Parts: sequence; structure tokens; C-alpha cells
Amino acid sequence: MSGIPQDHYEPKSGFEKWVHSRLPVIALAADFLKFPTPKNLNWMWIWGVVLTVFLMVQIVTGITLVMHYIPSTDAAFASVEHIMRDVNGGWLLRYMHANGASFFFIAVYAHIFRGLYYGSYKEPREITWIIGILIYLAMMATAFMGYVLPWGQMSFWGATVITNLFSAVPLIGDDIVVWLWGGFSVDEPTLTRFFSLHYLLPFVILGLTVVHIWAFHTTGNNNPTGVPVRTNDVATVKKDTVPFHPFYTIKDIYALALFLILFVVFVFFMPNYMGHPDNYIEANPLVTPAHIVPEWYFLPFYAILRAITEDVWLMQIMPFTAKLGGVIAMFGSILVMALAPWLDTSRVRSGRYRPQFKWWFWLLVVDFLLLMWCGSQAPTDTIASISLLGTAYWFGYFLVILPVLGITEKPLPQPKTIEEAFEAEHPKPEAGGKAAATPAE
Repeated sequence: MSGIPQDHYEPKSGFEKWVHSRLPVIALAADFLKFPTPKNLNWMWIWGVVLTVFLMVQIVTGITLVMHYIPSTDAAFASVEHIMRDVNGGWLLRYMHANGASFFFIAVYAHIFRGLYYGSYKEPREITWIIGILIYLAMMATAFMGYVLPWGQMSFWGATVITNLFSAVPLIGDDIVVWLWGGFSVDEPTLTRFFSLHYLLPFVILGLTVVHIWAFHTTGNNNPTGVPVRTNDVATVKKDTVPFHPFYTIKDIYALALFLILFVVFVFFMPNYMGHPDNYIEANPLVTPAHIVPEWYFLPFYAILRAITEDVWLMQIMPFTAKLGGVIAMFGSILVMALAPWLDTSRVRSGRYRPQFKWWFWLLVVDFLLLMWCGSQAPTDTIASISLLGTAYWFGYFLVILPVLGITEKPLPQPKTIEEAFEAEHPKPEAGGKAAATPAE
């Protein structure tokens, strides 16, 4: 927290001094709650707390479910049904865990797109952004392996299709697939390995989350204006910030409660809405589902994977197969997000003051949703063409539009300080009780 000066905790009672001299955990918690936070944060700054709470929900429900789950191809499906029917509250735990994953991804996508719009990846927060992308990759790996564990039809065939993608890697692809499978097909060793990694990775995510929080508490929060907190001294900092508690703890608790209400509605009234009915059929290697699809939060990248076919003109000049091209495009679509701090050449951080950028950004959001829809559809020629256009725009946004806009765009005037922006949005009342007119008025 050395980047932003603040009033640090000083122990007062004898007990506090005794604990502080041996383990300054109270000071750490107190400094966290008193951390100077920009006083103009809007409702898009609630997702960090939501994600932290849902990570704990996933860990707690997951540990409890593991007590009854059997990682065996002969018993996995039956053990899940046992949890649902015989374990006290088992159905609730399972539905909380399954829907919790979906809500976890809803929050993380809102968190990522908020960062992209307000330029939260720009200097000095590049490492914070990279750690966030690593958390996202770990989430994807955890969710994929968890989807395999019920050992339903979509679990088995999803695992077969996705792991087979690695066979496209030159020279070592087949060896990677055999290593992932633990044999020559998706079977008992595969399920055991995925179970082990699915149990381990949430704790890796928890560790990365701690580092992520540490990183942005070192550089300070970004804010809707993108204007940095003035860090000359404690008195100056106080003009741009408020303590995290109680101002943002109350706001975060309120937003979290609303999000949890929506979560509870899904858990109790439509728990299978975001799942696939084929996963309630036990895995059968001899029967292939008519349409193999991953969970909804993987669909945009699944569409990008399927968009690269032998008919794509670019593949005509590439020295590798379309299958490998699709794998490269799928992972590359996440890599270009990670490179955003260096691809965005604009000196203005917040999209609020970039009129041209706003249009391209919201088109990116629409493109993401369009790719999600394409990933859920059967692979027809029309869907392939739409997916290819969506893929082209996704890469074009990061590799062409962001670099060019930084050179050609004329941004709007920015406030000089957070204090100035805050007072313009929340004018102080005059002596007669009416608010003073803002410059915009």
C-alpha cells in the first residue's frame, strides 16, 4: 500500500498492542478497511466483492460435495444422484455449486468489460490486469474439469472433444492428449485427474485473488474518470478519496444482496436453466449426442474455434491444419485481451472521454454476445460465416482498432482531479437549499 499515503492503524488497548507486536493482522484488516478509495466509483465497481463471495461459495459447497462424490466411471453418475436424493440438503449444495459457477462467470465478464471500458489495464495496473487474466484462465480450467465430474453424456463428450483439440499441436499433440487422458481414451484415469485438478485449482484461484487485491491496493483503484488520485500527502489524498469502510462496504453489501437474490431465484426456481438436459443421461461412449456444446460461458470461444475451417482464405496459405488454426484462434482471443495494456495507445484512460472508442467498445460487447449465440447453434454454413465475422471483429478490435484510435481519436476534455469531477456530478447545495448549477447547466 506504499503507493497511496494513508492514516495507518495504531493499536490502543494492551491486547491490541500485544497482538500487533507478534502478528499485525488487526492492523492489516484495519488498513484494508480504511484504504483511500476514489470517491466517484459507480455501480460497476461492485464486481470484485461479488466475485470474492462467489469464490468462497464455490469452495465451501465444493468441499462439502466432495465428501459424497466418488471419482469413478462406474459410480460417479450414481454418486451425484445419491447427493441429489439421499444426502440432507444435497440437492441445494449441488444446485448452488452448479449455478454458482454460472454466476461467477456473469460477474467476471462484467468485471472484465468494465476494465476494458474504463482502461483499468493501463499504467500502472498492467500486472494487476495480467493477474486477472490468469485468474480467468484458471476459472475456465476449473469449470471445464468440474463439468466432466457428473459423468453425463455432455460431460463425457465435451471432455472428448475439448481434449482432442490438443492433438493438433505439432509433434507433441498426441502425447499431450494421452497424458491428459491417462490412457488412450477418456476413461477412469481421466476422471480421476480432472477430479484432482478441479479440487486443487480453486485454491490456486484464491491465491491469485489475494495477489490481485494486493496489486491494486499498491497502485490504488482506477475510477470512472481515469484520473489518478493525487498522492502528494495524506491531506491531498483525502480530497480525492473516502475510506473503503463504511462508504463502499455498505454499497457493496447492498449490490451483493441484489445479486444473491437473483442467484437464489435460479437455485430454487430454475436450477437447470443454464445446464444441458443431456447431462442427466449417464455417459455412454457408444452414443454420441446430436449437438455437443460446452457450458454457456465457453460458447464465445467455442464459436471462435469452430469459425476456423479449411474454407477460410487465411488457412489456404498457412502451413498448418484448420484444426490447429482454430486452437490458436481460441487461445489467441484471450491472449489479445491480456495484451490490451500495450495495444491501447491512447493516453486517455477512461472510455467516458473517448467518443469514437465508445462505439467500437459497445460493438465488441454485441460481438461477444453474438459469438455466444453462434457457439450454441448447430454448425451450419450460415453460423460458420457469422462466427468468422465475429472472430474477425474480436481480433480487429484489439490488434487494429485500439492502436489506431489512440492516434486518430480526439478525446473530450477531462477533469483535472477526481475532486473536480465529483463536485461537478454532486454539486453542493446553496445556502437556500438549492443545488449550485454545474458547468453543464
